[in-house]
This record gives sequence, structure tokens and C-alpha cells, in this order.
Amino acid sequence: MLNDIEFINGFSTELSDDYRLAKSYVRDIPTQALVYIRSFTHKLAAQLAQLHDITFTSANLYDRIEQLNQQRVIDVAAVRALHRLRTDGNRGAHPEKYHLTQVQLINIAEKSIHHILQLIEKLYQSLRHCTAPHYQFEAFDSYAGRDLCYRAVMQNDSEAQYLVGMSLKAKGLMLQEQEHALAQSIDDASSTISKTLNSSSNASMASEQTSADVFSQAAHWFSLASGRHQTALFEHGVSLLHGYSGKVNSAEGERFIAQAAEQGVVNAQALLGFFYLVGSDQFEVDINQAETLLTLAANAENAEAMSNLGVLFYQHQQFEQAYLWVNKAAQTGYPHAQYHLALMLEQGQGCNVDITKSQQWMQEAAEQGQLDAMLRCGSDILHDDAASQQQLETAEHYLHQVIKYGRNVTAMIELSVALADGILGRIDVVQAAYLLQQANLHADDIQRQVIEPLWQSLLMQIDSVIALNPTEAELAALQQAKRFLG
Repeated sequence: MLNDIEFINGFSTELSDDYRLAKSYVRDIPTQALVYIRSFTHKLAAQLAQLHDITFTSANLYDRIEQLNQQRVIDVAAVRALHRLRTDGNRGAHPEKYHLTQVQLINIAEKSIHHILQLIEKLYQSLRHCTAPHYQFEAFDSYAGRDLCYRAVMQNDSEAQYLVGMSLKAKGLMLQEQEHALAQSIDDASSTISKTLNSSSNASMASEQTSADVFSQAAHWFSLASGRHQTALFEHGVSLLHGYSGKVNSAEGERFIAQAAEQGVVNAQALLGFFYLVGSDQFEVDINQAETLLTLAANAENAEAMSNLGVLFYQHQQFEQAYLWVNKAAQTGYPHAQYHLALMLEQGQGCNVDITKSQQWMQEAAEQGQLDAMLRCGSDILHDDAASQQQLETAEHYLHQVIKYGRNVTAMIELSVALADGILGRIDVVQAAYLLQQANLHADDIQRQVIEPLWQSLLMQIDSVIALNPTEAELAALQQAKRFLG
């Protein structure tokens, strides 16, 4: 019986390499697996168009899938499957922006492989005019990582060196986010257990690799490959720009990024376009250059470039063009664009006002970890008298995430009030006091004016409960809350 790779090869030899490589990297370098899945989806869309003599009017994959949809080349289920693969493929480029862990990336990559097989089974009859043959799926393995390391070290293979660097970079970005979250974590300060767990976590992290260690390793491999590999040249520039080796060198970093952009590296074009949009160490603002570079990268499916192109048009009051590109970026699954699309739909900028769609996109962005969207959704739920207990739990989770990753004063205030007033179904004055203390610590003068009456109100609430002769444990908690409020 055929295995799954042979099954794909029988369907299309042009697609089989991307499928094989995607599958081989799932366990070791899921970000790279998702990049190959995106490439697979591009090629499959091109084959569908060729079969039906369709000439695409856009280089953007979202537009191409929609063109296939509009011309009824494939049914709705296949359109959704292609969009799902496109979205998952785009996550591989910037996993840290989606707050994805290595385990989550592996799960997405594994599911995408199975989604490919399901889609090809569905398309087999229409494209090959015969029933799809039976095949057996062979389990994922972890050989690719070992093979890459051998090629990178023993054969001085620049592609392998680049991929080892990318694997380390992805790991470093996720470690960095975890370290950042741990450093800013706001737990229940009255819980001895919570403090003990935090101490254990710190001790555990101290004995493991830090993000700085991993970034340094990534920088080494990018530097080795940069002379012979265009994309590694871009990543080498990024590593210098962000100081992966411990020292920032913006001038050299931006110079290498510009060289990579000249060589057609899409991510480099997107970043150089951003430099021209906002200005940088080596590049002054040049809107024409920014538009040219961002358009090139946006047409090549770079989600950040699409989003930044939308920003460029928005800044120049060209709202219809801004909406066009922000919408495209949102459709790729890019959460920052989804948040801004929600705002544009809410305000009718470049589009008709559509509150329902605005709320849907805001919720989508929040579910993907976009902090502004999480704050907006969490606050809206807390102010909704008809919110269910499940929705209130979601709101609490969102606000905790915004506090953890953004140290957001508004989120601290919102959550403190909710806990003090019992909005979440329970009253927790200790946590409410601690959050208010933290909010006051990080607040500006205007925010402190909001905090002051809440502070006094919470103190009065605590004193009134103490006057009711609480139990010994309750009294200890209330006294702890008063200490937070000084």
C-alpha cells in the first residue's frame, strides 16, 4: 500500500517535495514545516487555476483562493481548507506574535499535514478524474533535526546552517516571552503556595538555557551561512539589530537587511519598508520607498507588510486602500491587523460601519493573544450585565494576560474593581488590593486620579468587613490587603 508521501506524489510531483519537507520538519522545526505548508498551498492554488485556464489577478494567496472561489473552481469546503492552510502557514513566520509555544506550533503543523491529506483526497477526483488510492499514513519522526545538525557541522551546508539558526531563533523568541511573562507575572500575592511556585520556576529557569543563550547560538549559525544564503543574510542582519550575540549593532544590521532586500528576500523587503515608513538608524522616512517595498512584500504574502501598508495609507487618509490591506492582513490570521480591522469596521473608515463584523474580528484578535483586543473584549464583558459566568471567566483570563504581557494599568484597575465588587462571582479583596497597588506603581498622573477614589473605597470596604468580626483566616487576609494599600 502507498504511504502518504507516495500518495501526494501520485497526485502531483510538484507538490510532493513541499509536503515531504513539511512533514519531516514538523517535530524538530515546526515553524519551517509551516513555511513549506504555505508554499504547498501556493502551488496547489496555481495548479487549480491552470487546470481551469484562470489567470490570477493578484500575487496574494488570499486573493487567489477567493478568485478560485468566485469562479466556482472548488466548493466552499475546499475554499475553507485552503484558507486554513494559508493561515496556519503564515503562523510559521512570526510565532512569537501569536504567543505560540513550541508544543502549540507542533500541534498546528501536525494538524496542517492531516488537513493537506484530507484536501487532496477531496480534490483527487476533480483533478485526476479517478478515485483517490488508499494509502497508509506514516508517523512523524525526529530525524530531520539530527540530519540538519550533521549537514550544518560536518558538511558546512549553508541551508542547514540557516535552518538550525531558525530553529534556535524560534526557541529563543518563545523563551524570551516566557521570561518576560514570568518577570511581570501578577499572581495572588496572599498565597504562600503561589510564591513557592514562583520561586521554584525561577530556580528551574536558572538551571536551563536562557533566551540569551539560545539567541547567541542562532546568531552564530546565521553568521556562518550569511555569505552563501540570502535569507540567512537577512537573519544575520536581524541578529545584529537586536543584539542576539549580546551587543547591538544597528548600522551593520540594517545594512545587511538592505542587501537582503535588494536580493529579493521578502522578509527583508518588509522590514526595510518599515524602516522607510517610520525611520531608523540608517534610513530616513521615505514614503515612496516604503510603499514600493511594502507592496512587494505584501504581494508575496508577508502579513506584517500588508498591515504596515495599511498603516501607510491610513496615515495619509486613504482609508479605502488602508482597509483593503488591513483586511488582507487580518485574513492571513495576523492578530494586530485583525484588531485594527475591527476598529475600522466600528468607525466606518474605508468601509461601511459593521458592528457585528467588528466584534467578530475583535474577538478573533483577542483569542490569538492581541493585547489591545484582549483588553477591549475583557472590559466589554465586565461591563455587560447579561454576561454569563463562562464569559466572565474569559474576561478574567484576558485581563490577566494583558497584565502579564503588557503591565497594563487599565487592565489592573478593571480587574481590581471586578474582584472587589464581586462581578466575577466572588469577592477577593486581597487580589483587588494587590492589583490596585501595582496599578498605582505603574500609573501616570491621569490614571492615579482614577485610582485614588478606588483606593479609598477599597480601604473602607476592608475596614467595614473587619468590623464584622471575621474568622482568623479571613482577618489575616484582610490585613494583608490593607498592607498592600499602605
